[in-house]
Amino acid sequence: MSKIRVAIAGGTGYTGGELFRILLNHPNVEIVAATTTSSAGVPVAQVHRDLIGETDLCFGTELNDPDVIFLCLGHGISRQFVDTNDIKPSCRIIDLGNDFRLDGDYAGRNFVYGLCESAKEDIRKAHDVANPGCFATAIQLAVLPLAAAGKLNDEVHVTAITGSTGAGKKPGETTHFSYRNDNISIYKLFSHQHLAEIKKNIVKVGALDAEPKVNFVPLRGDFARGIFASVYTKAAEGLTLEDYQKIYEDYYAASPFVFLSKEGISMKEVVNTNKALLHVELHDGYIHIASAIDNLIKGASGQAVQNMNLMFRLPEDTGLRLKPSAF
Repeated sequence: MSKIRVAIAGGTGYTGGELFRILLNHPNVEIVAATTTSSAGVPVAQVHRDLIGETDLCFGTELNDPDVIFLCLGHGISRQFVDTNDIKPSCRIIDLGNDFRLDGDYAGRNFVYGLCESAKEDIRKAHDVANPGCFATAIQLAVLPLAAAGKLNDEVHVTAITGSTGAGKKPGETTHFSYRNDNISIYKLFSHQHLAEIKKNIVKVGALDAEPKVNFVPLRGDFARGIFASVYTKAAEGLTLEDYQKIYEDYYAASPFVFLSKEGISMKEVVNTNKALLHVELHDGYIHIASAIDNLIKGASGQAVQNMNLMFRLPEDTGLRLKPSAF
């Protein structure tokens, strides 16, 4: 099998850096282009210094006839990229921004919502994919098994904390070290942009008549990467903890990356990997689900590669068996 020719657009940020790190070690991929408007001619390893000695590729402006383009652009810029670049109809697109998550029809293309654990067969058939958001991934992995089993019958409460890399590479008032260090703060209370895609996909997976209410409190953490979500909702009458554990185990039985732990979980167990860990408990009529992912990998670049593997009919975990850093 000839290698998949990959172009990465806007690869100077954190998600771009993670894509390079993963795809340079992917056995079925050749990176043929890395485009940017800000760093043309600059070596990729000069921007992403963890890649020193890994690649001689330089950023440029030409796409070089790829089979698939990963768009690692700022939110709202992917549509502009599609409009202003001569992309062959046969070339596939995987967008890591939010431009196509809610409305996938654009410029003659149809972007399938790419949460692998809820739409695997749709992704396999897709020509273009909209990668989910990082918070959206962690929260949906906690809730979708309940929706699919018809056991999501009340509003959902979420408190989730993310690392500073979730805000992107460009420094800002709430992302620089002196603010984040030894500090936690709330932002976008009950109004985070990922809520719309979360509710839309819950409705689809659960075949619900109306969107559930999701009360989401996002927190900025004093660490670089990872998401830990605490999710709870009313439990169904008559179901035991073992019943709920079976619902989750059955839903993720075919997933190579999502695992239910019978013991409590921590975020460090998934950082630097494409894994998601879940833990389920029952308390006084409520079911609580803890969900942990790496925001840059399972919440972004790793999931994008997982989508590519599905689209090109490769084993889902190809190039994604990454070791966690537990200490």
